[in-house]
Amino acid sequence: MSKAGLDNRKQDGEIGHKHGATPIGTLRKIYGQGFAAGYPPTDKLSDVFLHLNETSLSQLRRDYKTGHLDHKITNALH
Repeated sequence: MSKAGLDNRKQDGEIGHKHGATPIGTLRKIYGQGFAAGYPPTDKLSDVFLHLNETSLSQLRRDYKTGHLDHKITNALH
């Protein structure tokens, strides 16, 4: 596996561990209604993480890597 693939798997594990309890509905407030399309808003990120399409996954990875994901989730909850 490439270094980028290993880095993504590690980062995905960190995202899932830290934000797995976040409802999909909250993430849709951040990323739009297309995030985790086909899943109910009450499902948690940990329930659907392995099934996310590349667009949804790359949005999470980008914000996690830049340190913005925590702040965005906090703002979406208020």
